Amino acid sequence: MKLLVLCAFVAVVAAAPQNIQDVQILRYDLNNDGLGAYNYVFEQTDGTGHNEYGELRNAGSEDEFVAVKGSYSWIGPDGVTYTVNYVADENGFQPTIEQGPGGAVPSAVVASLLG
Repeated sequence: MKLLVLCAFVAVVAAAPQNIQDVQILRYDLNNDGLGAYNYVFEQTDGTGHNEYGELRNAGSEDEFVAVKGSYSWIGPDGVTYTVNYVADENGFQPTIEQGPGGAVPSAVVASLLG
């Protein structure tokens, strides 16, 4: 449920009015070993960015999974940079939200993400 709320929040932010024609990719790197480990990074001229690292855990067992650590950020309509740092592992999805000076993530959003 928390992941659904987070995805909905990101979708709303991404749908904010902007001149998409002016946004360009500054950086895009992807490395994938094909065995469960990967990392990627992208940055755009509008201040949006995402980086993520994943690694295979418990390889070859019934409880094999890919643990993920990363963050994504964007500049809100208020000019404040918002960043979500997260870990997704055997303990579930665990996000934390940071905002630059003058920013305020609505308390209901924070509560829904943090449980």
